[in-house]
Amino acid sequence: MTQKVAVLGTGKIGEALLSGMIRAGWAPADLLVTARRQERADELRARHGVTPVTNQEAAKTADTLILTVKPQDMGTLLDELAPHVPADRLVISGAAGIPTAFFEERLTAGTPVVRVMTNTPALVDEAMSVISGGRHATAGHLAHAEEIFGAVGKTLRVPESQQDACTALSGSGPAYFFYLVEAMTDAGILLGLPRDKAHDLIVQSAIGAATMLRDSGEHPVKLRENVTSPAGTTINAIRELENHGVRAALIAALEAARDRSRELASGSNG
Repeated sequence: MTQKVAVLGTGKIGEALLSGMIRAGWAPADLLVTARRQERADELRARHGVTPVTNQEAAKTADTLILTVKPQDMGTLLDELAPHVPADRLVISGAAGIPTAFFEERLTAGTPVVRVMTNTPALVDEAMSVISGGRHATAGHLAHAEEIFGAVGKTLRVPESQQDACTALSGSGPAYFFYLVEAMTDAGILLGLPRDKAHDLIVQSAIGAATMLRDSGEHPVKLRENVTSPAGTTINAIRELENHGVRAALIAALEAARDRSRELASGSNG
């Protein structure tokens, strides 16, 4: 792996990506990083052996640029990069809601752009990264993006028209599970359990359930039915979830997340 890759705006996700790439075989000498603060740049160099550079140096030197700044900061970053990015650079965006056309309009004509929506389990190498190519991205560019993000989890190619839905489902998805665990922990306390025991019970149940969903090949309805005996405890709980509209609330929540992703794409930051 001799291509140079630069991660611009190296926060938690960017650092997780760097760490995963190094474990997957990239040489730290071939990885460049940019950071707003010098202390952060020095920290990344000390921790991973990567080379801190300016945004302009990254644009001139790296073969692949991975932009991991916040969506509202992307326009300013592109204004800085545009004069220095040749058309043969691969630009990978990790910003929620921003379409590839946004980059193509601001960079040299013909610049290949790949849009990736990953999520925070990249921190533990269990990310779900969804990949879409822009007008000038080839199969080779998409494969290169898959190789990079495959270092921290699974990847999936989708048409760009499906990116907002994927952002709602998997990009924001971990937060929904954390929210559910938080609520179930509170319920465990209400039922008389100490917080630490309630937490351990729920987290291990979540890990076990997720592993069964991944490895069993069974439909989630079938797995749920296997736990739900007639007139038992589980069916009483499911009835209450249905009575309180939990399924409808989840659908509405994901629609709201998708709509917000679309708003970000249209330039609304409110």
